[in-house]
Amino acid sequence: MRIALDAMGGDFAPAPNIIGAIEAVAQIPDLEVLLVGDRAPLEQEIASAGGIPASIRIVESEGVVGMEEKPTVALREKPNCSIVRCWQLMASGEADAVVSAGNTGAVVAAGLRTRLFLKGVKRPGIAVTLPTLTGPCVLVDVGANPAARPEHLYQYGLMGSIYAREMLGVATPRIGLMNIGSEDGKGNELYRETHSFLCNSPLRHAYVGNVEGRGLYHGEADVLICEGFVGNVVLKVSEGMAEFLLRTVGGALLKALTSEREVAAKTLSQVTQQFRYQEAGGAPLLGIDGICIICHGSSDGDSIRNALKMATQMDDHHINSQIVEQLAAMPARSE
Repeated sequence: MRIALDAMGGDFAPAPNIIGAIEAVAQIPDLEVLLVGDRAPLEQEIASAGGIPASIRIVESEGVVGMEEKPTVALREKPNCSIVRCWQLMASGEADAVVSAGNTGAVVAAGLRTRLFLKGVKRPGIAVTLPTLTGPCVLVDVGANPAARPEHLYQYGLMGSIYAREMLGVATPRIGLMNIGSEDGKGNELYRETHSFLCNSPLRHAYVGNVEGRGLYHGEADVLICEGFVGNVVLKVSEGMAEFLLRTVGGALLKALTSEREVAAKTLSQVTQQFRYQEAGGAPLLGIDGICIICHGSSDGDSIRNALKMATQMDDHHINSQIVEQLAAMPARSE
């Protein structure tokens, strides 16, 4: 498998990207990584790292989209930037996947410009995996499509279900619609229409109905779907709340203990691992004809390595072919 890695993307690039690539090819047989970026800083960092194996090579680009830049403007002004070149490599078949810790909006926008969608997919969606009281839950979409329609959310349910089954081992994923109340008729027009659509769709047997925000962490569904604006707010609030609780509750607990302090600290560290984005590596952009993994901007080498691993695992589990097959077997709904 050959992966185009946005070597210039991320708050601390290019060092974490190079380190992650070196570790990934050492652990994954037959993996090739294309470091896409400006040659001079890449070669300087590679020299500091002591060189790279033959399975990693540089593909030159010009410029990078900064985290603070407006994606559409930046992509227009930098047509050969690192993330655009990554998508071009996948579109031309020179790469099987794209991995980036760069500007999320630019990653998605560059992908949308290629129109590199799987057959039958209306809009791709970003899927994140969150821990709950009963196991992991896939939340789709968390930022790719803030202006979703019922058909898009329906497809997110289907794609998220396949992802949960194949990547997380959930045998029969339950699909829920993130909403402001569990009763029928709750929410705005989009959510009311989506609820009705799902109740009468081929996914109705897996659909558990509307799920309130607290239901996410209660484990009321294995796949939760929403439009990108809501999903992104849920994700950012979840990240902030997890950090807040771990620091305040964990700190207070350790401070109060006089014995068993080391045991408690170790247990707290293990719990914290569930919330570290570095462990997952990144979030897949489902619905793309290829594989795209979007990483956190502050990703370190571990995160990049795990994102590269995730891309190979998605390929091994044939996620995309299953999405195409199931969409083809289900009745479409016009936009």
